Amino acid sequence: MTRLVRDAGLLRPRLGYYSVAIGLNAALFIGGWVGFFLIGQSWLILAVAVLMAISSAQLGFLGHEIGHRQVFRTRRVSNAVGLVVGNLAIGLGMGWWNDKHNRHHSRPNNVDHDPDVGPGALVWTPEQVADRRGIARVWARWQGRLFFPLLLLAGLNLHVSSFKALPKLSRYQRAVEFSLLIIHFGAYFAALFLVLSPGQAIAFFFVHKCLFGLYLGSTFAPNHKGMPLLTGDDQYDYVRRQVLTSRNIKGNWFVDLAMGGLNYQIEHHLFPSMPRPALRDSQAIVEQFCRDNSISYCETGLIESYRIATGHLDVVGNFDTARGRSQPVS
Repeated sequence: MTRLVRDAGLLRPRLGYYSVAIGLNAALFIGGWVGFFLIGQSWLILAVAVLMAISSAQLGFLGHEIGHRQVFRTRRVSNAVGLVVGNLAIGLGMGWWNDKHNRHHSRPNNVDHDPDVGPGALVWTPEQVADRRGIARVWARWQGRLFFPLLLLAGLNLHVSSFKALPKLSRYQRAVEFSLLIIHFGAYFAALFLVLSPGQAIAFFFVHKCLFGLYLGSTFAPNHKGMPLLTGDDQYDYVRRQVLTSRNIKGNWFVDLAMGGLNYQIEHHLFPSMPRPALRDSQAIVEQFCRDNSISYCETGLIESYRIATGHLDVVGNFDTARGRSQPVS
């Protein structure tokens, strides 16, 4: 499969595509802030907050691709541009994000290795449920229904996690990332509270950050939630480990754009450095390989993927450890 993908030219850099993508993202980001200063003290500013949420998420997708070296092949250039896009533009610590995301790619949906399914605000396994008591146990019972409201806080959590992870970085990286984060948030809050009234500034902040989190979370949620969970040092080979735990989303060019290419999650996990525009072209090769080797290849619609993900959360959250089965959601 790798040979077929490479021979088809699907792993080669796409400098033209990413030059346009970077230019359009920069124009949207800068244009949003120009609109912010032109509109000024008006409640119409909340429309700009919506635009900036979309821009921030699209920059997040671009930062994700830079981190995987889909855009630039060298580590030095990828790290430098990633810091500008992540830390400086949207306030996301790239050192923390890349480490966390690489561990996810290494062992996707493995409860012992993947930080995305470790115990936290949500529980993913009956064993994690058994450790919950009191309010945390009540929360778990409702986690499926509360999943999308919880995503409204995902953007804020990304910012907080970026700062919390700074002590784990090297001294030089910590100094650079901390400085860029401070510049980002210093400029951001200065713009809000110098241009807008206090009420408008607070409203802008929450509309921007909550919709940013909801957008990003809604694109990541379909990828693995509700797919098989693995434990320990699973015995699957690389291809099966990546394919069996991932889910693709059906759609057209608009879905590709809106989801930042993450709708081709299977292909992305098999070939993390593959540029976004090549993912669609690689799908037929990967799907045929899976069919020939009796490997389950999962692809659903977006709404169906949400139903599966939240349904899984409901089943797990209502698992009765004493009876060994899930209780009905009340």
